[in-house]
Amino acid sequence: MTSHTAWPSAPRRAVSTAQAGRTSIRVAVRAIDPLVVSGLHAMLRPASGIDLVADCEEAEVTVAVTDSSGLCELLSDITVSRLVLIADDLRHAELLTAIEHGLIVLVPRGEVTTKSRLLQAISDACEGRGDLPAQQVCAVLQGMKQLQESTLGPRDLTLSGLSSREIEIFRLLADGLGTGEIAEKLMYSERTVKSVLHGMMSRLGLRNRAHAVAYALRHGLI
Repeated sequence: MTSHTAWPSAPRRAVSTAQAGRTSIRVAVRAIDPLVVSGLHAMLRPASGIDLVADCEEAEVTVAVTDSSGLCELLSDITVSRLVLIADDLRHAELLTAIEHGLIVLVPRGEVTTKSRLLQAISDACEGRGDLPAQQVCAVLQGMKQLQESTLGPRDLTLSGLSSREIEIFRLLADGLGTGEIAEKLMYSERTVKSVLHGMMSRLGLRNRAHAVAYALRHGLI
């Protein structure tokens, strides 16, 4: 089983190059078996650009090693840092659990045979370069499709958590239209447009219309 980059990114670089000009990557290690933890510490401790820390809340990247039976227990205290998970044969629900706990890179156990592969995974995770085995990418995409069809679509929601109507209003705001013009364009009452605007700005913590447009741009909605 080989690993497959889940989304496009900058060319890969070794940790020593990627971290030039910045401090070392703070890395925590987690495994059910303490011997595995000791082995990973021995591998990472002498590596340039790696600073081992005990607390996941202090780490930029957490490296976790598990089989599926111990996954939930292992991930229970990993909520802050980006996650490199070394595991085989994760079921779909387990993969989603790992994603909820910050999964960025999933490496099959058979691939972690050299220090360089582990360091590359840590570097990728730190810089936000997602890397999943090809079949796991397919599982994630299929899960997103099912979520859209069974849950979001019937409620007129998108994967962004916004309704199609809210996204359209975002786009018209970015075009410089006022409330009345948006209402005319969408064939809604002005009161409806104001209500939708107020609801989504309150829900998203947006201060004004300029902030709303900036939010939409940052999140790729327009």
